Amino acid sequence: MIRKIIHIDEEKCSGCGLCASACHEGAIDIIDGKARLVRENFCDGFGDCLPGCPMGAITFEEREAPEYDEKAVQEAKEKKKMDEMKHAHNEGGCPGSRMMQFEQNTDGAPAQTSKPVSRLGQWPCQIKLVPTQAPFFDGAKLLIAADCTAYAYANMHEDFMKGRITIIGCPKLDAVDYTEKLTAIIRDNDIKSVAIVRMEVPCCGGLQRAAETALQASGRFIPWQVVTISRDGRILE
Repeated sequence: MIRKIIHIDEEKCSGCGLCASACHEGAIDIIDGKARLVRENFCDGFGDCLPGCPMGAITFEEREAPEYDEKAVQEAKEKKKMDEMKHAHNEGGCPGSRMMQFEQNTDGAPAQTSKPVSRLGQWPCQIKLVPTQAPFFDGAKLLIAADCTAYAYANMHEDFMKGRITIIGCPKLDAVDYTEKLTAIIRDNDIKSVAIVRMEVPCCGGLQRAAETALQASGRFIPWQVVTISRDGRILE
């Protein structure tokens, strides 16, 4: 198709890399000291890279080029984010996002103590932060829980989190559709079962729909259930 796309004059290019940083789509790489448009289908033609070039090496042109592929761009962004997280884990990066698995998430009795025992089996637990593939997903019983459930339901750890790998989220606050992420987690790991725990409020329907759609899209046939918690902390039948 004929469309507007950027053109990089390699003779003017100094290889500073500012255009690659300014391109939110990831269409530009620095190769052999020069900026190059290496993924034409990632270039949206909006030109965020133009004002970032101090050499004036970038212009628009209209020519035959592949259609802008928004889905491929989003997939590449997600992969880059996961690669960065894995690198941070391997390099001992920020403790707030470093992947960890805990021993206390077992089906056995808790240690002799008067204090409640945490049943969280891994870190991170936010759907947005958790990697799509991780050792703790291998053979896991997966709990997909709305953020508020642990505050509304007093015995969340013992009744739902115990023996499960827990991931949490709120589609209203995160303003994101979890479907693709959950699909990848269920499809690409040996998940044994899925429990969805949500609040009775309508916005939690987004979490339930994303999980149910992910189960269907994954092509896996595994046991699953939905439990709804009332705002005053009761399990609704």
